[in-house]
Amino acid sequence: MLNPSSPLAALLDAPARPGVVRWIGVRPQRRLPLVAVPEVALDPQLGLDGDHYAGRGSRNRQVTLIAAEQLVAIASYLGLDRIEPGRLRRNLVVAGFNLHGLKGHALRVGDAVLEVTGDCHPCSRMEAEFGPGGYNAVRGHGGVTARILAGGMVRLGDALSRVIPMRA
Repeated sequence: MLNPSSPLAALLDAPARPGVVRWIGVRPQRRLPLVAVPEVALDPQLGLDGDHYAGRGSRNRQVTLIAAEQLVAIASYLGLDRIEPGRLRRNLVVAGFNLHGLKGHALRVGDAVLEVTGDCHPCSRMEAEFGPGGYNAVRGHGGVTARILAGGMVRLGDALSRVIPMRA
């Protein structure tokens, strides 16, 4: 356990520059491509409004997020100029914010608050989507999963920031 008064704890608790929501996608039906939307309602009980998985599946995976910078890396590994965000099947693409290493931490995005629950690992569908090597190109760069702590609207251009816990 990390000593809360250690220099490392202070560095880890330091606020980072906010990120920005650049893309929002929902799955209207199973296995169909994601549909880009300008805004989405997040509900702690249901998940993303309009998403096929709303009200189903694990609460620890209600929302998936990926950094826009990871899309650039994945495209490079695949020899592509760019990747359309929906091809990776993540709900939110954010720019300017490092999502990794935040498991258990809360994030405010738009009007909602999320808790990062883990890494979003690629599935075998990445091979079908990108061809041979697709899975390995995404491995380690697939973003994170989150559950919704407080519902609200998320819109394109909204800020994303870490909620810094209050110290006693």
